Formats: sequence, C-alpha cells, structure tokens
Amino acid sequence: MTHPLSRRAFLNLSGAAGLTAALAACGGGTRLGTGSTTPTAAAPAFTGGEYTGPKVTLSYWNGFTGGDGPHMRTMIDAFNKEYAGRIEVRNVTRRWEDLYPAMPTAISAGNGPDVAVIHNDWIGTFAVRQVLVPVDDVVGALQLTEGDFIPAVWNAGVYNGKRYSVPLDVHCLGDYYNAAHLEKIGLKEAPGDKAGYEEALAELKKASVAQPFWMPNKWPAHLMFMSLLWQHGGELYSEDGTKALWGSEQGVAALSWMVEQIDKGYSPAKVAIDSQYAAFKNDKVSLTWDGIWQINDLKTNAPSLKWGLAPIPNIGGTPAVWSASHNFVLTSQAGKDPNKVQAAKVFIGHMSRQSTEWAKAGMIPARNSARQAPEVAELPQVKLAADMSVFHFLPALPGVGDVQVKALELAVAKAVLKEAGPADALKEGVATADKLLAENKRKYGQ
Repeated sequence: MTHPLSRRAFLNLSGAAGLTAALAACGGGTRLGTGSTTPTAAAPAFTGGEYTGPKVTLSYWNGFTGGDGPHMRTMIDAFNKEYAGRIEVRNVTRRWEDLYPAMPTAISAGNGPDVAVIHNDWIGTFAVRQVLVPVDDVVGALQLTEGDFIPAVWNAGVYNGKRYSVPLDVHCLGDYYNAAHLEKIGLKEAPGDKAGYEEALAELKKASVAQPFWMPNKWPAHLMFMSLLWQHGGELYSEDGTKALWGSEQGVAALSWMVEQIDKGYSPAKVAIDSQYAAFKNDKVSLTWDGIWQINDLKTNAPSLKWGLAPIPNIGGTPAVWSASHNFVLTSQAGKDPNKVQAAKVFIGHMSRQSTEWAKAGMIPARNSARQAPEVAELPQVKLAADMSVFHFLPALPGVGDVQVKALELAVAKAVLKEAGPADALKEGVATADKLLAENKRKYGQ
C-alpha cells in the first residue's frame, strides 16, 4: 500500500468526479446517460503455457508509490529476467488518485496500460465502461480456482457473470495495540470482544492513559463504521444497487458505539485527520484501528515502540472487517493485440504466483498456498486471515465511490463531530446516497 496520505487520498477520490468526463471519452464504452453500449471485440483466448510470439513490451500501471513499491519492483525485475528477449514489462507507478482518472482516456489514446493493478471496488465501474477485458480464460488455463483463494476476494473479481481480475492480496483494518500500555492492566494483547474491549479502555484510563482510543471523524472513520455495520448484521446497499441500507438500526448501533468512545472520555473530540495514528506512533494512544499497510511504517519509523496487531474486536456480535484487494486486470488496449494479450496473461499468472514476495510489503496474500508458506505464515498481518469469513468488501456497483464519499463518509463525520445524532446523520446521508445511486443507474446504463 502507499504511505497514509496517498492511501487516504485514493479512498477519498470521488469515484466519478473527474473520471466521468474521462470515461465519456473512452472509446468502446457506454455513453453517459444513454445506457447504450458498443461491444469491445473479444480478446484472443489464452491457453496457458509459455509465450511463443515475437517480443512485446507491456505497459504496467500501478499505484504502489510507498513502502510497497520496492517489493513490486523486485517481482517485476524477476519476471523481466526470466522472460528476457520475449516479454519486457515497463513499470509505471502513479498515485492511485491520479491513476484512476487517467486510465480510460490514456487507453482510448493508445498510451495507457496493457495490464494494471486496481482495487476491487473499481472493477465494476471499469468493466461496465469496457476499459477491461475479461480474464476467465486465464484462470481456466492456469487452473486458478476459488479453492486456493479467500472466497470473498475471489468473488469480488466477477461482474455480470464474467471475471475481470486475478486477485493479488487483501488489505484490511487491524487493531494496533501498545503492548507496554496493555501490560499495565495485565493484558498481553488487545481483547477481541466488546465486553473485554470496553473494560480494557476503562482500566487504561485508570492506569493514567488519559485517552486510550482516539476516534477519528475522517480517515479511517468510514472504514471503522462499515466494519461495525457488518458486525451488527447490517448491509451497505441493496443487491440491485438502488438503495443505501446503512441507515438501518444496525447502522445506528455501529455509529453510536463510535460516538460513545468520545462521550466516555476515551477520545478527544474533533480528532484531526491522521492524528490518532500519529498519537499511537508517539506512545500516547493504547489502541487504534488502521490498515495493515501501516506495519512497515511502524517498523521503520517507530523502532522503539512496543506494539502488536490483532483483528479488530467483535463489537456487534459477528466478526467482520472492512477489506479491499489489489487485482491484476487486462485492459482493452492490450485486447487489440493478440501477442500483447498472451504476454499480459503470462505476466498476470506469473505475478499471482509471487505472492510470497508481495507479503513482505505488509499485505495478506490472496492465495491460500502463499499464506501457508513458512516465511509468510509468521508475518503479523497473516493472523488476521485466520477466519477468512470476516473479510467484507464494497459491492461491485459502478460509481460506488461517489456514494461513499458524498454520502456515507459525510454522515459518519457529522455524527462523530457531534453536528447531528447518529440516526439523523445517517438518515440525511441515505437520502443523498439514494439520489446518487439513481443517477449512477442512469449514467452507467445498468
């Protein structure tokens, strides 16, 4: 993953803002507002085995601009060495918030990526715009099956019955704990249930940790809310993508718990963005929920801090955590060239098998076989995948990023900032979300 600012900026990207016009200019896609489509010609089938065509050069786009970048480059260098004289992969690294708007227009002009890594919640948007080419033949020829992947990650790559991606990893929230603080109250790690967690917070406060659990109103507050919503048995959106469901009783319970942490004095009010993570690094906060991409940052930039990582606690009754996934995709640009198609699919298959190296970047490999490798199994993030059913993902709704940023995230912030009660904040947010969902239905012709 990238450093915190780039990661946050990507997830705060408004989905279609700035991208809408780019998609409109992308040849072969659905025209905005019409719902009509111009089918993209089917790419040549992939049969597996070695690449036997003439030498090709593949443009590979990704957003690994942070500490994960060197690990990705190591994997690319190994591939280029193995396929020297046949396939050359040129790495193009851009910030996620720049990569997504740029991809459609660049592909339309013929100077975009042939293969790319994107997050699972962009698969639906790019698939419906025909920026991507299905890769069902890749998983068939390489004998990739759901049995060797985390099921939720595997299923996230399917849109309208076709597979558009090969998953590389999972990244999720985890509960970072200050081991020295917990030792003061007789704990070796963070509690995993509501009663134990709330008791620990009360004891930490008694043990002179003034505010042990800072509650952000922005990043990653919306990820915390979604995790708690799912834990309480709620859902984000209706299956047909027409209604926001997060204003339910379960949503109110989830958001109320977040606000209660401020009311109980465990968190200051109006925590500025990234302040909770900075306070944790500086030994001021006992517990903080953040992404596993922070692992390498803590190792590098907080070497004296005694910390650990646990799954986020089960507050709502059912273990669940917000998750996302990096996925390899084949673009419609490469789909026009049979040799590029074959070479790109060889590259995707190769990279999928290199998950062990990628785990060193702090990610959870999507492949079960990679997580079971001895050098991976003991990494701190892998224990978060002990129960694979806990991973929950945004649905593959075209334009879902707009709804998240303009409705859900604002509703969470209003409640945490005490600008509205949880129920009222969510009710207002759902009204906005439903309008956006209706617009997306028209815009994307679904």
